[in-house]
Amino acid sequence: MAESTKDFHHPFTPYDIQSQLMRAVYDCISDGKIGIFESPTGTGKSLSLICSTLSWLRDEQRLALDRQASVEESNEEPAWILEQTRKQKTEQLLQRRLELESRLAQIREKESRLRLQYEKGEPPRKRAKVNHGDLASEPGDEDQFVLDDYESETEAKVSTAFQADREGLSTASLDLMRKLGEPLGPARDNPDLETAEELKIFFCSRTHSQLTQFVNELRRVRIPEISGFQDVKERYAGIVQQESTVRHLPLGSRRNLCINLSIANAGSTTAINERCLDMQQSSTPQEKKCSFLPTKQNESLVNDFRDHTLARIRDIEDLATLGKKIGICPYYASRASIKPSEIVTLPYQLLLQKSAREALGISLKGHIIIIDEAHNLMDAITNIHSITLTQSQLHRCRTQLRTYLQKFRNKLKGKNRVYVTQTVRLIDSISNCLDNLVSQSSSVEVLVTVGDMMSGKGVDQINLYKLVRYIAESKLARKVEGYNEYVTRQALGNPVDTTPVLTHIQGFLQALMNPAAEGRFFFERDESSYPSLKYLLLDPTFHFKEVVEDARAVVLAGGTMSPMDDYARHLFAYVAPERLKTWRCGHIVPKDNLFVRSVSRTQNGVDLDFSFTKRNSFPLINGLGCCLVRLAAIVPDGLVVFFPSYAYLDQVSGQWQQTTLASENIWTRLEKRKTVFKESKGASGIEDTLQQYSKAIDEGKGAILLSVIGGKMSEGINFSDRLGRGVAVVGLPFPNLHSAQWKAKLDYIEQSTMERGGSRAEGKAAGRDFYENACMRAVNQSIGRAIRHQRDFASILLLDRRYSTSRIANKLPGWIKQGFDESNFATSFPETIQGLQAFYDAKF
Repeated sequence: MAESTKDFHHPFTPYDIQSQLMRAVYDCISDGKIGIFESPTGTGKSLSLICSTLSWLRDEQRLALDRQASVEESNEEPAWILEQTRKQKTEQLLQRRLELESRLAQIREKESRLRLQYEKGEPPRKRAKVNHGDLASEPGDEDQFVLDDYESETEAKVSTAFQADREGLSTASLDLMRKLGEPLGPARDNPDLETAEELKIFFCSRTHSQLTQFVNELRRVRIPEISGFQDVKERYAGIVQQESTVRHLPLGSRRNLCINLSIANAGSTTAINERCLDMQQSSTPQEKKCSFLPTKQNESLVNDFRDHTLARIRDIEDLATLGKKIGICPYYASRASIKPSEIVTLPYQLLLQKSAREALGISLKGHIIIIDEAHNLMDAITNIHSITLTQSQLHRCRTQLRTYLQKFRNKLKGKNRVYVTQTVRLIDSISNCLDNLVSQSSSVEVLVTVGDMMSGKGVDQINLYKLVRYIAESKLARKVEGYNEYVTRQALGNPVDTTPVLTHIQGFLQALMNPAAEGRFFFERDESSYPSLKYLLLDPTFHFKEVVEDARAVVLAGGTMSPMDDYARHLFAYVAPERLKTWRCGHIVPKDNLFVRSVSRTQNGVDLDFSFTKRNSFPLINGLGCCLVRLAAIVPDGLVVFFPSYAYLDQVSGQWQQTTLASENIWTRLEKRKTVFKESKGASGIEDTLQQYSKAIDEGKGAILLSVIGGKMSEGINFSDRLGRGVAVVGLPFPNLHSAQWKAKLDYIEQSTMERGGSRAEGKAAGRDFYENACMRAVNQSIGRAIRHQRDFASILLLDRRYSTSRIANKLPGWIKQGFDESNFATSFPETIQGLQAFYDAKF
């Protein structure tokens, strides 16, 4: 269909770049491709994604209907009979959609009629009473913590708990298990009994707040019904609504959706999950089970919840409220809404982990995957499948296991005794390895092998796969941690909040079985000198490959996807080039609203070179301070300055407060120009800092916000209009190239490049690109905090001579490049001030 004639049902008159983006996304999905799209923040990216994907969905639903209603051509039948037969089959198929739509229409009508009372779901109804006390707060029989008999590890049947753990294994791991004759999981009872589900769009983003913004945009869009369905609705159900309400489902974790206070108040996500599962155990007394849990007896409430969920577009908070009002667990009840839904919103973690998808009953087969804020995607996959184990966690686990054994040693029989003993030995071996590294190594970071961690007495005889399976099947972690909580409560006389340590360690033991090529283990000390062992995933390809292979099409979108090379090289290396599609656009702001310069020298002629070996220079730091004092006098309202790290920000601000120039220190001179605010490393205080920053601007003095690239202020914060009339970036946040983790990453990239037929020189070049791209993605994300809408304007100043080199400048996003000409991009500070003054004079 020609671009000029395609109506994407955008709620406003779209800009040209929005129309181009909608057309490109629509074509990407139609062609079944993997698309990488860069559309700067403020260009209406979310609405464009919604309109293009829903337009495609309605078109595909119409085509699917035509295919199902097709009639075999025959020379014996007149054309009018064939056409009538097609119409009858089409109407019959549409009537199947009518049953659900009729229920949803009734709910919408009822909620509209009683809007003030029903706007967030059905009114409170009489529900079963629930005990909101702590599950473990009542005295109980110690025998509840005894392990059930464990017959044999050779049985083919694998428990559901272990099945979920196993899903994270790579192809190489599974192949190895097959060679060893290990069972890989239970056969499905009857996969053919799975009912067909609606073709749908899975929309994924990093946080629930970003998903809430998406849901608000979704509410703006009015997509018409499948052609012909409106006639059926009017004729058979009297529904005259011309526009369809998209059947939307938000999904979240127990932490977001649990409505049982005794579970929701358990503390960490792991503790909440464990408490919920404990309440479902057959050994849990009936009066302490969760009364919100769906059962055969309250199936009508689940159906009621499903219909109310789909009747209106709701966000995750609405879903929790709806569960409370209906009296059913929204975490479990939402699963019934997955198949009839048309668009599902969910955070990264639920999409990227196969175990999470299977726990929720999500199938991606043949559906559309949209991942927003996808500049974080490779890091998100790496973080989800990496794990850190601290020395204190290991020591606490050893203590808990010994406490448990002292009590129940004589009650452990057969395989339980063998495997619990092996668990103690293995954890002792890992703990001793870490303790030895702490005492013998002065390094901050050291590469560790699996052999180092499994060097304890008798540990080399342990079948790690069978042991990990045993820990999961026997529920050893819950028994051990439950008993220790029980003992502590008996001693203190009141409930305690304990962290499920052995449950966490299970994940680390799982990582021990991964092939060495996929990841590495490290010993590291953080800034507080707390030692730990860390498993780092090096290759995110496997963990995302199944998503790509199952999905009909995948769209990665973001405001700062540049540089894009990494996705093709390190996430989609196995994908044929013709299936990959890249697209980027400029900003909607006029070119005159953006002033971009790379500044190479200070006003006193000092080179702005913040490389690791030169950044501690006193003249450089003082020269930077003098530059910012001058900028603060010209940039109106808010000026946001990004530093490469918290440590360097502290160092620089400390020197400014101590260095006196012309009877005043630099910090005081800055404060005379504008109110100065500084981002702290902890999560607390961010909202207060932003409020005070905004208040200072509103009061007319203006403000400077000293922030950190990759910090809390560099992502998800909107510095539009007066909040961000200027953005300055100090230096380049290159990671430590000599760290053990980065050496391992670059070695892996070099080796994988050579395995694909490249030379060693090409492997090193690929590693260098990856290293630079990691830095520039963070820079580009920080820059993107400014310029948030068409009439916005701001200056962007890159304070380091390296920005003027072609390798770095070429990795800036396209919309930034529209703010400068190559002839005037790299300037000295006096030249920058002159251009900057003219830029703001033209705006006021």
